[in-house]
Amino acid sequence: MTIGIIFISVIFMVIGMAVQSQLKSKFKTYSQSPTSSQLSGQEIAKKMLNDNGIYDVQITSVEGSLTDHYNPMNKTVNLSRDVYEGRNIAAAAVAAHECGHAVQHATAYSMLMLRSKLVPAVQLSSTLSQWVIMAGIGFMGFGGGNSTILLIGIVLFATTTLFSLVTLPVEFDASARALKWLTYANITNAPEQEKAKDALKWAALTYVVAALASIAMLVQYILIYVGRNRD
Repeated sequence: MTIGIIFISVIFMVIGMAVQSQLKSKFKTYSQSPTSSQLSGQEIAKKMLNDNGIYDVQITSVEGSLTDHYNPMNKTVNLSRDVYEGRNIAAAAVAAHECGHAVQHATAYSMLMLRSKLVPAVQLSSTLSQWVIMAGIGFMGFGGGNSTILLIGIVLFATTTLFSLVTLPVEFDASARALKWLTYANITNAPEQEKAKDALKWAALTYVVAALASIAMLVQYILIYVGRNRD
């Protein structure tokens, strides 16, 4: 059964790398396609926040590529430099998406609130779950080994799986809000909108792959536990 865990890990690692590669390719392509509005990512973010009546969120520039994120703790939309300064479809899509999270926060979107509540538990479980699971499997390797440790590890890992699942509607909703607003505010025309939609689709797929990988691993751990208790 541990061979199954290794197999699943390798399969989803390869899939994840393929999706990441395609995502980077899409963003590179769309970064070379200017928008008709000619607004920078920073300007787009500010306009979307203002259009939604949000004035207490700061927009900052951060280092790295695809490091863009919204931080609800200090209410900041953090855009990578290329997005912050960019006047292209990729920058518009990313900036609007991250502001979509800010709008979710401002309107107390239920799934975002749930994800925020899960953060402390996930921080603990993501650190301990793999160690506890490996220890549980190791102890079970000895004759008469108790499976309780493995069960504890499974419960911890299930928390991270739940977090991955809750993240999906949060990301999909943020993209939907972004695309709707980009059209409403005339930031992108019809052809540009399709490209922005495509870029956000590939970004969302990274979360889908992560969630599926987590589910598959959780199922494998449960099968090991059930199999041990049948012996």
